[in-house]
Amino acid sequence: MNTVRHGPLLLVDDDRDFCEVLAMALTRRGFEVYGALDLESALLLAERHGPHFAVIDLCIGAASGLVMLERLMLMDRRIRAVVLTGYGSIATAVEAIKLGAVHYLTKPTDADQIVAALHRKDANSDLAIEKRPLSVRRLEWEHLQKVLIECNGNISAAARRLRMHRRTLQRKLQKHPVRE
Repeated sequence: MNTVRHGPLLLVDDDRDFCEVLAMALTRRGFEVYGALDLESALLLAERHGPHFAVIDLCIGAASGLVMLERLMLMDRRIRAVVLTGYGSIATAVEAIKLGAVHYLTKPTDADQIVAALHRKDANSDLAIEKRPLSVRRLEWEHLQKVLIECNGNISAAARRLRMHRRTLQRKLQKHPVRE
């Protein structure tokens, strides 16, 4: 099989099975994959191997993949990164793109979609704008995500800013986003 070589890729996801399967699929597509299940390991691998590409899950245990993305971009702004999430939100998608991601994909996704996203010329240039207004429940969920990002993931600070009890905010954040 004559495979195109793409260079080193850092894969960060706390789901061991998903990480292993995706690593094999990306290796078959010509990437030299280095997988990590947590931020500390991912940072060590990034420093050691200088990835050209990164695929980062938004939630890595209790940590945010956006923190990992930001640290990678401080190492090298040329890294082509894609952020994956099981629960997409406009606020986190915008933040990921601002931090330097070339794309933001909602799981489930496959290796071909990830490879295509990594090689995009422009960051999410073809995202469709929803013409129908969001529901009030979805708007609330988006707003909570935005405030949490502004507070660097600190739930207590976000709860104070929202004038909400911390436990109430935690319960709301544990719920899946409202599907439109």
